[in-house]
Amino acid sequence: MKSLLNFVKLFALSSVFVLVSCESESTDVAAPEPEGVSNELKAKLDGFYLNGDLAEPYVNVYPDGSSEEGILVEDKFFTEDQVNAMANLLGEENIWTEQYRTNNLVSQPRTISVIGYTGGQFALSSRGRTGLQWAVNNYNRLNLGIRFTLRFATATNADMVIYDNSANNPGSAGGSAGFPVGGNPHKFIQIYGLANSSNNVNEHVITHEMGHAVGFRHTDYFSRQSCGQNTNEGSAGVGAVLIPGTPSGFDPSSIMLACFSNSTNGEFNGNDVTALNFLY
Repeated sequence: MKSLLNFVKLFALSSVFVLVSCESESTDVAAPEPEGVSNELKAKLDGFYLNGDLAEPYVNVYPDGSSEEGILVEDKFFTEDQVNAMANLLGEENIWTEQYRTNNLVSQPRTISVIGYTGGQFALSSRGRTGLQWAVNNYNRLNLGIRFTLRFATATNADMVIYDNSANNPGSAGGSAGFPVGGNPHKFIQIYGLANSSNNVNEHVITHEMGHAVGFRHTDYFSRQSCGQNTNEGSAGVGAVLIPGTPSGFDPSSIMLACFSNSTNGEFNGNDVTALNFLY
């Protein structure tokens, strides 16, 4: 992930447009060094329209003291078991239109419990806590089939746990999350290097990563234009699932763009709202 968010890695939120200051901290829980990603797993990621060449071994360190070895592709984290079990995404057609999701979604209606972690090295900063509250408000004000309840605690007994993992991502800024599995949202969502960023940037990153956790892909996965690139995140094969009712062409204000600007307001645009209402 280390390539993730230098800031052209969004989210893997990173943004080539964001200038972030991240100080290295001492840490009680360090991530062990992972081994490389096998060609077999890279090929499977290609089949899910995720670029296996961008995959990096990554160890997620969690606030409960556990850690999990897996693979980071931009800002999306998978264990090897999840890669093996993940359903193929459908349809290569219409890859130049907006708003994409995975085949894996959260079962609904559903109330999703969220904890903003407040303990020790993994504690959210004041701005991280504000950004999380605003992110939850973003979703709840839409009256979707999924709803979020939020509390701040040093516990991990929730459907989603948002925590700051700056200590294990020195020199980077952004966040990462996985996709839903078995009708449940991805549980652990990390942000890092954002303590000195605005409330709006924290809100944007967290809202974006929560979007991945309930099944959204990057709006511009086919080009990464928001990062100043012309690169498809996937390879030839099956494509991401287009969400009907969203327009074609580049959508410069979507919260699910691959990269973000430090001038972001952290809010959904109209197409994001259309996509959320279609799915949930």
